[in-house]
Amino acid sequence: MIGKLKGLIDSYGDDFAIIEVQGVGYIVHCSTRTLSALPRKGEAAEIAIETYVREDMIRLFGFGSDLERDWFRALMTVQGVGTKVALAILSTLSPADLSSAIALQDKAQVARAPGVGPKVAQRIVSELKDKAPALTTGDPELAALQADLGEKRAPGPIADAVSALVNLGYGQAQASAAVSSAMRAAGDEADTAKLIRLGLKELAG
Repeated sequence: MIGKLKGLIDSYGDDFAIIEVQGVGYIVHCSTRTLSALPRKGEAAEIAIETYVREDMIRLFGFGSDLERDWFRALMTVQGVGTKVALAILSTLSPADLSSAIALQDKAQVARAPGVGPKVAQRIVSELKDKAPALTTGDPELAALQADLGEKRAPGPIADAVSALVNLGYGQAQASAAVSSAMRAAGDEADTAKLIRLGLKELAG
């Protein structure tokens, strides 16, 4: 199995890059987020690889980080999520945003990805809830958010407050961290309006 490729960018397609390694060109399918972060044609690149093997094909999927690859693997464990849908989600949401959406059980954020309907989005946030903390390694704000939410299955006001801050232009992870701090200050019974107000104060500070 191939776990990493290090070579030169040969060319780009709509959803893939060809990476030349010692004279061999590897077609690597990527999210739009990963593709946009890769260097220009002819420049050196290093990319994490997930090798996908089926009876009729072998496909390589590339990621800008091991964490993004870990999320790809986690998404693929959910019924109804194939490689195309997993890449669509990772094109729409960064690993931090995806972790935040799952922590908040915010299926609407996941459903923003093309090809992801409400039922699949619900399965993703439900089935990956227990796996998400392990995928927030290195991000203390998201880890704290997971701890704050604890066993809450439907943190409606929290998700609504985060959604409101995102609509105001803040990043998903940034908004989640602010609302997490607001929730600690206001308590579990705080309503959406109060969380938004305190969240904005946190972001302004």
